[in-house]
Amino acid sequence: MSRQGQPFFCIFDFMKKTLLPAIPFFLLTVQFCVQKDNLLTETEKIMLDATRYMVEEISTDGGYLWYYLPDLSRQWGEMEAYESMIWLQHPGTVSMGHTLLDAYHATGDEYYYSAAEKAASAVVRGQRPEGGWNYMIDFAGEESISQWYNTIGKNGWRLEEFQHYYGNSTFDDKVTADAARFLLRIYLEKRDPTYKVALEKVIDFILGSQYPEGGWPQRYPLRYDFSKNGNPDYTSLFTFNDDVIWENIHFLVQCHQNLSKEDYSDAITRGMDFYLLSQHSSGGWAQQYDMDLNPSGARSYEPLALLPSTTYKNAMLLLRFNELTGDRKYLDGIPKAIEWLELTRLPEDSSEGGRYTHPTFVEPGSNKALYVHRRGSNVIYGYYYYDDHDTLLLGHYSGKGRIDLDGLKKQYDSLATTAPRKAARELLMDEKMYFDLNQPRQRPIHDEQEIMDIIQALDENNRWLTTGAMISHPYCGDGQKQESTDKYATTNVGDKTDTSPYRDSTGQEYVSTGLYINNMRLLINYLNNRSAP
Repeated sequence: MSRQGQPFFCIFDFMKKTLLPAIPFFLLTVQFCVQKDNLLTETEKIMLDATRYMVEEISTDGGYLWYYLPDLSRQWGEMEAYESMIWLQHPGTVSMGHTLLDAYHATGDEYYYSAAEKAASAVVRGQRPEGGWNYMIDFAGEESISQWYNTIGKNGWRLEEFQHYYGNSTFDDKVTADAARFLLRIYLEKRDPTYKVALEKVIDFILGSQYPEGGWPQRYPLRYDFSKNGNPDYTSLFTFNDDVIWENIHFLVQCHQNLSKEDYSDAITRGMDFYLLSQHSSGGWAQQYDMDLNPSGARSYEPLALLPSTTYKNAMLLLRFNELTGDRKYLDGIPKAIEWLELTRLPEDSSEGGRYTHPTFVEPGSNKALYVHRRGSNVIYGYYYYDDHDTLLLGHYSGKGRIDLDGLKKQYDSLATTAPRKAARELLMDEKMYFDLNQPRQRPIHDEQEIMDIIQALDENNRWLTTGAMISHPYCGDGQKQESTDKYATTNVGDKTDTSPYRDSTGQEYVSTGLYINNMRLLINYLNNRSAP
């Protein structure tokens, strides 16, 4: 049951409908101020109620997953999780920690800071000996997490990154960079030495795992022990996928700006220069590169290819590197990237009304589109393959995408005709073009009804519930069906043995950390905007 009939809402609605035309303007102004004050007070109360539920009923040793059944009998991160587990990446523990700090800034209530400290303590507790983090933390220990990988993880057909327990740290999905950024932020809040050791440890880890050429692998320390379908282990390769290299650069820039006694400019510059070093002769970029800087494949559904999406993103980052350093060398490869993106654009008659502009994968040399498909029912007897047919495309990995090539051209033309502003070292210290650690990313509130709706949606147990969660089949053993079928060619999940996540369409309600984070950001934004004199 949601919160209905809050007294000041009912009175105000009644006045709008029946009395407002006859009330003098100055009385309307007084009534509006009372209403505004009540809404601000109620907003703060609802925020605290919802937060107490998340902290005191949902969290595991200060950390969080993504979805929970209301009775807490099952829970999920990117895959189903044990009760002893927390997940790091969004919308898990790190995003929760940032949200709690944002609430602390907006209200001044120390409860939020204490809750953020609990999240930070969970992150510190889960820091691996080498200094980084895995996707999840299992407080039950190595035996428990190994059991998870050998059952739930192993049977996630489309989630090959969970099919093998490496026992090391990952840069995938911003896991280590985001955890490090959260520790940097909470350390800077009060300069609490509690977090300094863990922060210095992850900084050393990121610096130490950087290849001499400037890039980073997906996982570190390096492992080569998971060959999938005859393909070599890809986790030691130079990796652009999921912003591995960029996010490490991003974090080091934030350290350079906020820990000014240290100088991270060499690692930052080598990281930025790797974008130039790795550009293919055609003008495009791959997601992964071997040690000879040749494009390489990765997971079974990521063939050796150049990617228009990666090329576009890297070109946009080169524009940013030019702004950051004032060095025009970062503009040199962009015209060739634009030329390649023009060359690999999909014909209009196959781009589905302009929805798609490019294939996801392009064969190096021939520039032909590669489309990935799958057959079978489960991870044991299913397989991925690719060809040049754009039918029966994967449901869990887009075969085509849309790129704002005109926007790239416009930004390049603007910077190409603009003189550099400052020397690189000065800009690295002074430029504030990166995400401010102390400010939430907010969208504007257009009317107060949206705030009222969020308040009223909190149920009697102080939960915001949602439907359509990403859940999974319970683990029930290895796959048995050997039929070569297209039944699951375009779905997120295969047969009942596939533990990959899929969206629940039954109407079942769930506790969602993502919904909590979204609602809290809107309420925090409202407080920040309305509390100002």
